[in-house]
Amino acid sequence: MQAYRFTAFEPTGETLFDEEWQFESDDVAKVQAIPKIEELQVSNKTHRLVNNKGKLIVFHI
Repeated sequence: MQAYRFTAFEPTGETLFDEEWQFESDDVAKVQAIPKIEELQVSNKTHRLVNNKGKLIVFHI
């Protein structure tokens, strides 16, 4: 398992979520992060998921 950092923001810049998530790989993270983001009800907010090397895996403005 690898560590990934998920963050979501309001348009004002307020941080809504700043969490560490675990996934097997970048490819798995791309698929499995979407339902988690929808569950948190921030799919329409600015959010990002980065791997432990800082590579963007999921990004939405």
